[in-house]
Amino acid sequence: MLGITAGVAAYKAAELARLLVKQGALVQVVMTPSAHEFIGAMTLQAITGRPVRDQLFDADAEAAMGHIELARWADAIVIAPATADFMAKLAMGAADNLLLTICLATQAPVLIAPAMNEKMWAHPATQENQTKLTAQGVKLIGPAVGEQACGDVGPGRMVEPAEILAAAAELFELGPLSGKRVMITAGPTREPIDAVRYLSNRSSGKMGYALANAARLAGAEVLLISGPVSLDAPKGCALTEVTSADEMYGAVMNQLDGVDIFIAAAAVADYRAEYVAEKKIKKTEDTLTVNLVKNPDILREVAASAQRPFCVGFAAETNDLEQYATDKLNDKQLDMIAANWVGDQQGFDTEDNALLVIWSEGQTQLPQQPKRELAKQLMTLIEEHYHAKTTTQSS
Repeated sequence: MLGITAGVAAYKAAELARLLVKQGALVQVVMTPSAHEFIGAMTLQAITGRPVRDQLFDADAEAAMGHIELARWADAIVIAPATADFMAKLAMGAADNLLLTICLATQAPVLIAPAMNEKMWAHPATQENQTKLTAQGVKLIGPAVGEQACGDVGPGRMVEPAEILAAAAELFELGPLSGKRVMITAGPTREPIDAVRYLSNRSSGKMGYALANAARLAGAEVLLISGPVSLDAPKGCALTEVTSADEMYGAVMNQLDGVDIFIAAAAVADYRAEYVAEKKIKKTEDTLTVNLVKNPDILREVAASAQRPFCVGFAAETNDLEQYATDKLNDKQLDMIAANWVGDQQGFDTEDNALLVIWSEGQTQLPQQPKRELAKQLMTLIEEHYHAKTTTQSS
């Protein structure tokens, strides 16, 4: 979440928002009422793709409590610029606007970038507020020394957006999956028939890539093993590109050592051609018979491995979604499975999706929404169940 308060440096928040989005972050801007005097909400909405929030009482929010909804949603809160007034109110626990209330209600890390006149920064009250905020666990970056809008020169300038971005990235090193290794498979596989043809499916890889980004933002070391897709690799993830199911199997098993969580989001072909023609097969007959043999079951092999990670599977079905997903969960001895409908403009080739998530003790429905946000919600569920299982095993 990006908070913006009423300072001249608010114009730099647009660049910070752009950099955050470019890194793959989902950015929700929350402005104080007076911040609108310095930057327009439409600019920020265009950059982030999300409406700016600024109302403490929002009838459209969860139970009309937008501050609780957003406080739970945020993995980190960055406030840039943070004025002397905002710092003072936050230090004493005031909650007279949406942004302040979110900061009090959240358990996410908070990073602020002060921006004010150099004499305001040097004032004993501001310095005391800085000390209080640091003691409360709030992280500060800056201010920088330089010329200010009023013409004074000294400490008080907001640091540049690139520096704030780097400081924000460090917050995730203490995320819920900090120190954990997460392996994710994504995309389709291609099974060759001859020198130019192959069998494949309609998977775009978007869900797997979104999960890789969500795991990285949660602080994990991410190993992404991807079939052929037209997507940019998520920043900070170790990408291994493969083509066939056999290649994906080999990449997974070769890198499985030390993996804590395995998420099988790839749409791996169940079968491959028994024999692959070295040259292009010519159209000489009315029919063509291709014998197919089973590909290795990557998820089953990982779930049965000696040092088994927490295993999450996917089930894409055209009918009997819950039954088939539950059968797969039990048959492969998985910890969790995420099931979705495909076909009829659902699942594949879409920007949105919905998931039925099932585990041995229960299930939950994640509603239709953009895959990036859906991945974030699913990753939160995975984190919770992973930590619950490891806590039980160690006690």
